[in-house]
Amino acid sequence: MAGLGLRCPSLSSSPLFNKTILSGERALVPWRIPKRQSRWTASAAVAISNTQTRERQRLKELFEEAYERCRTAPADGVSFTVEDFVSALDKYDFDSEVGTKVKGTVFRTDLNGALVDITAKSSAYLPLQEASIHKIKHVEEAGIFPGLQEEFMIVGENEKDDSLILSLRSIQYDLAWERCRQLQAEDVVVKGKVVGGNKGGVVAVVEGLRGFIPFSQISSKATAEELLDKELPLKFVEVDEEQSRLVLSNRKAMADNQAQLGIGSVVIGTVQSLKPYGAFIDIGGINGLLHVSQISHDRVSDIATVLQPGDTLKVMILSHDRERGRVSLSTKKLEPTPGDMIRNPKLVFEKADEMAQTFRQRIAQAEAMARADMLRFQPESGLTLSSDGILGPLTSDLPAEGVDLNDVPSAEEL
Repeated sequence: MAGLGLRCPSLSSSPLFNKTILSGERALVPWRIPKRQSRWTASAAVAISNTQTRERQRLKELFEEAYERCRTAPADGVSFTVEDFVSALDKYDFDSEVGTKVKGTVFRTDLNGALVDITAKSSAYLPLQEASIHKIKHVEEAGIFPGLQEEFMIVGENEKDDSLILSLRSIQYDLAWERCRQLQAEDVVVKGKVVGGNKGGVVAVVEGLRGFIPFSQISSKATAEELLDKELPLKFVEVDEEQSRLVLSNRKAMADNQAQLGIGSVVIGTVQSLKPYGAFIDIGGINGLLHVSQISHDRVSDIATVLQPGDTLKVMILSHDRERGRVSLSTKKLEPTPGDMIRNPKLVFEKADEMAQTFRQRIAQAEAMARADMLRFQPESGLTLSSDGILGPLTSDLPAEGVDLNDVPSAEEL
């Protein structure tokens, strides 16, 4: 049987043994354990096994105790009560019905809109088309960035993930209608840009809302195509949010503007078109004529050498026929020296207000002289004119019986 076993080389024949002996080092033979050490190892293993058994038993008892406590008295020793839990839920709960307003914070934007935290179970989304009352290509154009805190309106729910759909546009519409009602009550003139039209009139945007202007309420005879993209002065005729009706009038606004045009006042206008006899100037929605003879003191043979359509300039009101809607303008009266409008129009516009003031003073003096001449023929009025051109009661420097008419020259001698 011994011949069938494995034969191992003796330790003395091992190269490691020989190398160790020859080198004088102490050889270690790990598979030969002394008897005393073997007895200690066995005792340690038994001790470790007993310790693990006791630890497992302790953990089992702790688990059974915790299980029994959770089954019989789960709230014992817990400071957060059921009432506290319900109160916490109520604190962060809100009405998610359509039309409800909620406060939220934008935490991310993308090409299609923005994600908003409204402290709900899931985030809400603000689509691009609901981000502003105006047409925009990105939410940033409406001032929407991460970190923005705003009030939103719930307008729907996304069935795919149960997230809510929000809107700023709906809130802005409500504010726009309120603003239009206020402006109508104050009877003020507003500006509206024409964005479309039909056979009955044109559509203009005011305060973000689309209002209708019937052709009967437009002061000019321009077509819808000619008015497209132009800004018109407007007044409110009807503001009905329930029926979504906003009716505007350009005629009413023009009447107000015309009432403010005083002779001698300086206004800013834009050259609309040129004709052989002059230039038509738009002054706040009113077309005025700058006759060729009123452009400069020097002769203007070709208006196109001085003005071009689209030019912005200052003009002075010479006359205003409200019945026929005609306004006569002048830059000639604004020239510091004759010919400046041809040679140096910039100087004319810089000195326009100063020259207009001088012109008005001359007009006032001429009117004062006319009133003085009238009083000389009507002493019974009991009024006199001071050296400043102010009309007042007779003073002691005039005789009570009035002026001696013998001193008045005849009309033929004037």
